[in-house]
Amino acid sequence: MKDRFKELRKKLNVTQQEFADKLKISRNFVAQIEIGNKVPSDRTIDDVCKEFNVREEWLKNGEGEMFYPVKRNDEISKLLGYVTKADDDDFKYRLINALARLDDSGWDKLEKLIDAISAK
Repeated sequence: MKDRFKELRKKLNVTQQEFADKLKISRNFVAQIEIGNKVPSDRTIDDVCKEFNVREEWLKNGEGEMFYPVKRNDEISKLLGYVTKADDDDFKYRLINALARLDDSGWDKLEKLIDAISAK
């Protein structure tokens, strides 16, 4: 399991500290799991799976896919949750704010722009 913990963390592109902070555990505990000196408790495994959308079967046994498939609405909800916490200067915040103010004509123009960009 130690290798899968490290593989997951690398796939998420987070440091041991960032991983630990999300799970409310110590960075040292994450390091100890990754080198095989500690075995994560069932609660830690459950927390990892919930926090990072990881399949428990994969984390425990290496079976199947690493992640559960993410539904489009869940992705949108996650982005909107991020945006509501972001600063006014954050690009994602500014983009969603601009989209929210579009009228029908603006949406039509945006659609044409996206179509033109994706055709290239």
